[in-house]
Amino acid sequence: MNKKKILTLALTLVLALTLTACGGKDDETVVLKVAASPTPHAEILKECVAPLADQGITLEVTEYSDYVFPNTAVEDGAEDANYFQHVPYLDDFNAERDTHLVSVAGIHVEPMGLYAGKSASLEELPDGATVAIPNDPTNEGRALLLLEAQGLIKLKDSSNLAATPNDLAENPKGLKFLELEAANVPSSLDEADIAAINSNYALGAGLNPVEDSLVIEASDSPYVNVLVVKEGNEENEAVKALIEVLQSDLIRDYINETFDGAVVPAF
Repeated sequence: MNKKKILTLALTLVLALTLTACGGKDDETVVLKVAASPTPHAEILKECVAPLADQGITLEVTEYSDYVFPNTAVEDGAEDANYFQHVPYLDDFNAERDTHLVSVAGIHVEPMGLYAGKSASLEELPDGATVAIPNDPTNEGRALLLLEAQGLIKLKDSSNLAATPNDLAENPKGLKFLELEAANVPSSLDEADIAAINSNYALGAGLNPVEDSLVIEASDSPYVNVLVVKEGNEENEAVKALIEVLQSDLIRDYINETFDGAVVPAF
């Protein structure tokens, strides 16, 4: 066999070995797709990318700006998990849409706050003032509970997390409610006297929940944001690895240092 044929054979062998090695690596890599709200959920998840990569897991984060598509995407199998909601919202979503989604880990709390719009303070709130609140069932009830805690309204049943303005027992100031999608509440500050805003959307609008809110929920709020999968996928090894990272000291320190009380670890 001449030298040219030997060289060609050697190059062919090297190429084949290289392709085999690459193929094996790809086979070992697991892709985990997670839907999330941009702030703070996606930001927190991005801190998990490197630790998971060390375990052979590629974390792909898709950002959604609403509260519906992240759940339907998990239900339909387009996403493996989502991270954007609390359990009361999840329970209501499952009941309303006959989905089969389950919480697998509690990660953080985003305290809801009341923010000044046309009125600079709660003391200056005039009769007939307009209050912008989220219109999804549980966050609307949450906003009304926050208003009740300030003595501005009284609900017929304070344990009803799905309360709406139709469930008021007392409204001494005759407050009017501007019911909007949660993501659109921050942009309503110019047309409302005050607004009840979830911290993730407040942060996304450039507001500091700790410094800019008139009042804010206590850190022991029951509205813990959770990692969610479709029922039956609770034991997915990649999901379990993500939970371990999300509930690690690395992420606790990141949340505390980055959000300075606007987002509170729940583990």
